[in-house]
Amino acid sequence: MILDTRYLILRLGQAVLVLLLAFTAAFILLSLIPGDGVTARFADPALGLSNDQIAEIRAATGADDSWFGKYLTSLTGFLTGDFGYSVQTGAAVSTIIAAALPSTAVLAASGFVTALVLAVAIAVFATFGPSTGPTARVRRVLDSVPSLFISIPVFWLGILLIQVFSFQLGVVSVVDPGPAEALVLPTLTVAVPLSAPIAQVLIRSITEVQASGFVKVTTAKGASELWILVHTVARNAVLPGLTIIGLVFGELVAGAVVTETVFGRNGIGLITAQAVTHRDNPILLAVVVIATFGYVIINLAVDLLYPVIDVRLRTKRSAASAGRALRSHDEPTRRAMTATAASVGVDLDWDDESKEKNS
Repeated sequence: MILDTRYLILRLGQAVLVLLLAFTAAFILLSLIPGDGVTARFADPALGLSNDQIAEIRAATGADDSWFGKYLTSLTGFLTGDFGYSVQTGAAVSTIIAAALPSTAVLAASGFVTALVLAVAIAVFATFGPSTGPTARVRRVLDSVPSLFISIPVFWLGILLIQVFSFQLGVVSVVDPGPAEALVLPTLTVAVPLSAPIAQVLIRSITEVQASGFVKVTTAKGASELWILVHTVARNAVLPGLTIIGLVFGELVAGAVVTETVFGRNGIGLITAQAVTHRDNPILLAVVVIATFGYVIINLAVDLLYPVIDVRLRTKRSAASAGRALRSHDEPTRRAMTATAASVGVDLDWDDESKEKNS
């Protein structure tokens, strides 16, 4: 098996633990904020409610329950799919989230794909091609682009794109646009900062792989740069890229929330901003848990892809069996296998057998 069952169970257990810790931390932090949403919503003198009526509302909503009691009620509700009710509107939080989630999911998916394409393009053009002449200047510029992208605030980039492409050039309309047109500028706003760390890691990884001995041997055999990139460099440089992709998912969620606020999109960002304004803790808690769940799922998928992509990370049992099989060969076969493995960047170590013989 490519995936070890014990490893899979361990990673699933860690994912569940992260979700529980995130829920607990969010609940504690929201509980520590002075005041509460019920008071902010119903204690307004304009509503004309008496103190007894407000007390009845607080009792019905559980606002006066103990901290631990509210924690257990919320945790049980989340485990059963019941996120509670909005303090501001009285609607079920699950209904509010379900109505806003598709818009945010589309924006996050389009921004993520665009960021990947942009990051790969920057990394390839910054590391491949002639190192002398006019192209060398382009490579140096592209090498510094990720540092520029990563320093741009999301909200400022969104405002700048609106000013340039909508008001100045008139290419994209922000006033009553179509579904596809309304997605263009928000996607770029999410993708540009997100592509920066991915491109940085890919550039560094590709550069390290290019300096490896097996790449030099492949180049000396007459392979083209394109063939080397596709068949040799890409496979060995993809693991660090996968790692950073999993880590920047949290930035993707945060960028989508800020971007939706800037562009006025009806999504998770809008309801989050409204929930912060009105101290609507049930909505805020649900948003935190859902964002954490997405982050955990992405990183779990990345972890499980490692042994699929890199055979060196597969089960210890397979590695031990392979090691015993390799040590059973004679000396000429070992030399041939060592040379073949070295051509693809794998170093076969025969020290284990020498230790066994000496003992």
